[in-house]
Amino acid sequence: MIAVTTTELDERQGEPLLHNPRSLSNEEEEDITNTPSTSASNASPPPTQRLLSLDVFRGLTVALMILVDDAGGAFPCINHSPWFGVTLADFVMPFFLFVVGVSISLVFKKVSSKPMATKKVILRTFKLFLLGLLLQGGYFHGRHDLTYGVDVGKIRWMGVLQRISIGYLFAAMSEIWLVDRITVDSPMAFVKKYYIQWMVAFLFCTFYMCLLYGLYVPDWEFEVPSTNLFGYEFGTKIGFNSPHNHLAERILTLIVSQHCSVNSPDYGPLPPNSPGWCLAPFDPEGILSSLMAAITCFLGLQFGHILVHFKGHMQRLCLWSVCSFIILITGYVFELLGVPLCKPLYTLSYMCITAGASGLALTIIFYIVSLSFEYYLINIKINNE
Repeated sequence: MIAVTTTELDERQGEPLLHNPRSLSNEEEEDITNTPSTSASNASPPPTQRLLSLDVFRGLTVALMILVDDAGGAFPCINHSPWFGVTLADFVMPFFLFVVGVSISLVFKKVSSKPMATKKVILRTFKLFLLGLLLQGGYFHGRHDLTYGVDVGKIRWMGVLQRISIGYLFAAMSEIWLVDRITVDSPMAFVKKYYIQWMVAFLFCTFYMCLLYGLYVPDWEFEVPSTNLFGYEFGTKIGFNSPHNHLAERILTLIVSQHCSVNSPDYGPLPPNSPGWCLAPFDPEGILSSLMAAITCFLGLQFGHILVHFKGHMQRLCLWSVCSFIILITGYVFELLGVPLCKPLYTLSYMCITAGASGLALTIIFYIVSLSFEYYLINIKINNE
């Protein structure tokens, strides 16, 4: 997984939070293309630098994923929300995407060859997508009746790793090709360097909202796979017919109607008057929602830019906190305006709230790890004296 294996190039000047706090010159920093040096070929490579707080964030996200996967059945309140609402499990995917964005900003802060870096990004995206396809594509459908092989009708093209690969691709390509290579020595220079990325993210959000609320959806029907709480027998066909087949009106209907669980946002039995679409097949990692999930990577990318260009810890903490609260408030405003919190659709309000929470989590972890590491260095210095 890219969120776990990405190598970060961290802050210079020997600041805390590094495994090796020794100062590094620009010549010693490793760039993304790993181009071999023209000098002595026997020279040992520079030590790899990692940002401890980002590693801690990754580890805690993996631990949270294991927790909700194993304990979600026993404690429905932390399991994924069936439709509307946000639970603890619904923060795992945005945390991973956010960490990917931060990592990209560190890895691609120095690119010696854009074509070579692009090739590496495309190759890594393809590997990650293929791995997700093998794990979640439906290739193990015959394990109980000993019928193996590929059933094209059962392949699931999208999934968790596929979504991460899409977010990684968009964020990495924008960092390689859409950044003005200027020196950031003022806030205006920072804006000038990355404003194209911000415009692309805004266009993605606009495109998503236009499709979500303006796309025409024809009538459709599906066949009930088994007997269920609605009382429908196997093979019963349920249709969705409406004279107004726009997604905006569909979503408005969903907001005012009953959810697909009496314990929403927890899992639970279906309400007696639930609409028929609660039984319809639905892919929670669809193409449109993956496009909005990529914006989470973009936001993590901007938090990484703050880490790269602002060397003072207090500067980073203040900027991260302000940005996180702004994103959180934006998400709540969208929710009040009628955009529901919905992870399966990865709505704009859900994206903002989870991304803001990711930024706050990184800020808190960075602060704790920074204090701990500085305390550790002080103790070493005292003991040596």
